[in-house]
Amino acid sequence: MMDSFVYEGLPARVIFGHGTLDRVADEAARLGQRVLVVSTPEQTGAAGDLARRLGGLHAATFSGATMHTPVEVTDRAMAVVTDARIDAIVALGGGSTIGLSKAIALRTDLPQLVIPTTYAGSEMTRIIGQTENGLKTTQVTPRVLPETVIYDVDLTLTLPPLMSVTSGLNAMAHAVEALYATNRNPIIDMIAESGIASLYRGLPVVAREPGNLEARANALYGAWLCAICLGATSVALHHKLCHVLGGSFNLPHAETHAIVLPHALAYNAPAVRDAVAAIKRALGGEGIAGKLFDVARDAGAPTALRDLGMPEDGIDRAVEITLANPYDNPRPIDPVLIRRLIANAWAGVRPDHSTYAV
Repeated sequence: MMDSFVYEGLPARVIFGHGTLDRVADEAARLGQRVLVVSTPEQTGAAGDLARRLGGLHAATFSGATMHTPVEVTDRAMAVVTDARIDAIVALGGGSTIGLSKAIALRTDLPQLVIPTTYAGSEMTRIIGQTENGLKTTQVTPRVLPETVIYDVDLTLTLPPLMSVTSGLNAMAHAVEALYATNRNPIIDMIAESGIASLYRGLPVVAREPGNLEARANALYGAWLCAICLGATSVALHHKLCHVLGGSFNLPHAETHAIVLPHALAYNAPAVRDAVAAIKRALGGEGIAGKLFDVARDAGAPTALRDLGMPEDGIDRAVEITLANPYDNPRPIDPVLIRRLIANAWAGVRPDHSTYAV
């Protein structure tokens, strides 16, 4: 007999395909008439093209988005919102840009149209993380959920192969944790398994053939499914570790997730047999933690936190912060094993089923 469950689908208008950016002006007009374009400094050129596509709807551009959504950056963006009398946001980019868009929406409740260019997945969630005084905090509120998302496979063709892989593994982490979340349900289980499988099909090919449209479509579709999982369920140890590491040591978001994921999965695997079975189906066999490690390693992506600039003497600090306020997790948080996990992730050790056995 199937267990009782609750499934809450989050409202969002999604346009998926090739060349869908051509629809941006029509979609933006559904939300407002004085639009702010948001991007990172690296995507200023793309933001300019987007502004031209918006035509008379475009009122201002802010290209100062950065990692971990520092509140001081949001303060600067809010000055533009006020001065330009903005009534809608169009965000083009990855997690940094979408995070800033959400931070503006949190303060103003302005509608958002998001155009992801990575696989991060924030566009499908009510989650916002912000950093102040070196600490990253998160909250969940419907105020930050974008109204419209345009997925254009063509935009991901310029995403560098290594960034594609780390961003894709970041996305996969959402679905992995959804499979053993405290509020999991059979609908999300199906979406999660499919998302993991689609990304696993796409990412190795993208790493070798960045222009392969089928692989790019598989990766973006998988990332969308995984983002739905993140938006519909709670998170556990993996996301806690990444929030601690990213906020405390200013480590890049996607790369940190890609490094930590195999270790967090290996840690929790003994306590989540159903999730492990689903991931084995998605990845096509045994050794699932090692398989995820190999996706990054084979693509030449970082596999060690030390390669991202984390100091070795930060391991104990990371353990302390993690233990101070742990997230719900299917396996009890063992301080000794958590230190081993962070130390292994720092050193780039390839995990297997016995790495975190008691």
